[in-house]
Amino acid sequence: MAKTRKIINDPVFGFLSIPDGVLFQILQHPYLQRLNRIRQLGLSFFVYPGAMHSRFLHSLGAMHLMREAIGSLREKGVEITDNEATASMAAILLHDVGHGPFSHVMEHTLVEGITHEEISLMMMEKMRDELAEQDRELLNLAIAIFKDEYPKHFLHQLISSQLDVDRLDYLCRDSFFCGVTEGSVASARILKMMNVTADGHLVVEAKGIYSVEKFLVARRLMYWQVYLHHTSVAAEQLLIKILERAKALAKQGVELFCSPALHYFLYNRITSEVFVQNPNALNQYAMLDDADLLSAIKVWIGCEDKVLRELCQCFTNRRLFKGKLLDQPLSQEQVEVLSEQYAERFGINKADAHYFFVEHVSTSNTYSEKGEAIGILYKDGMVKDIADASDMLSMESLTFKPQKRYLFRLV
Repeated sequence: MAKTRKIINDPVFGFLSIPDGVLFQILQHPYLQRLNRIRQLGLSFFVYPGAMHSRFLHSLGAMHLMREAIGSLREKGVEITDNEATASMAAILLHDVGHGPFSHVMEHTLVEGITHEEISLMMMEKMRDELAEQDRELLNLAIAIFKDEYPKHFLHQLISSQLDVDRLDYLCRDSFFCGVTEGSVASARILKMMNVTADGHLVVEAKGIYSVEKFLVARRLMYWQVYLHHTSVAAEQLLIKILERAKALAKQGVELFCSPALHYFLYNRITSEVFVQNPNALNQYAMLDDADLLSAIKVWIGCEDKVLRELCQCFTNRRLFKGKLLDQPLSQEQVEVLSEQYAERFGINKADAHYFFVEHVSTSNTYSEKGEAIGILYKDGMVKDIADASDMLSMESLTFKPQKRYLFRLV
């Protein structure tokens, strides 16, 4: 691997070393630096005020864990060249580069038919084209690993699987900054227990099974305690309603205050085809961060539109939607009653009342039986799915997808 150039003090993993060369160039690129201005946990700060860490910090942590994983695998005789190691670290460093402000809110409102993973890949390809020829080859290798098009499949598994360095970092990091100890996992032990089978698949040695069990339990607890906390979800639904209303007003020709980048997405219909055909779409996206939305919402408090004004006041002053658990979906009659209530309360058209309430279903699963299994490797060479190897967790408990149906509304 390349020699170390920089040392960064990370509150979770301690001192992280940043190699010179292409990895340092990537860290310095505006696409990566933009992640400093995007919170890792979106609107979770409404519940956990300490959850202010950035996606940039998460990317650094994931790169550190990738380095540790590669070192551990090399000690066990797994052949990983210096170029493969650097490319794998570059791929995990860039895995979140396409995220928009406030997690997945952009994907539900301002862009259509394209995911942050696809945008990440577009950004990686654009960065590659800006590099010198030697570094361009390394980023080509990183992209191949990211897309699972490289023969050494286990390198892709370290980036994206049911037990990858991405998840190991965000569970440790998010639990740390939220103060939720249930999410803490033994990432160092899991990495030390990793190995690769003869057919090139990533596995965990049997003596690490309890750490994997704890990882899966911690993941489930973190989803319901942090990522899908009803107040965080309520705040996200309120933000979505704000952007939907702003988009509707923009379509009507109403001029709203916003940054040039936010203006581009509010006043144009941006689809996956636009991203492919018009380079300006990616350029504008790369200029968007949390500050664009927060500053616009603060100014929209004084706009003339009653709906947008009220929603923005609620968001800024933390008067969020309140959630009520539902046993079954809302009936059309219940929707009509709610619409009439909000129309009368705010003196607005009944057709606009839907901005003040929403039905939403939260769901998560700890382990996907359709995904690539977490393999447990025994001394005799046998590999078992964690669901079969564990005496605590079964496939039924692992793949159970609990759902919570809410009515979120302004009260």
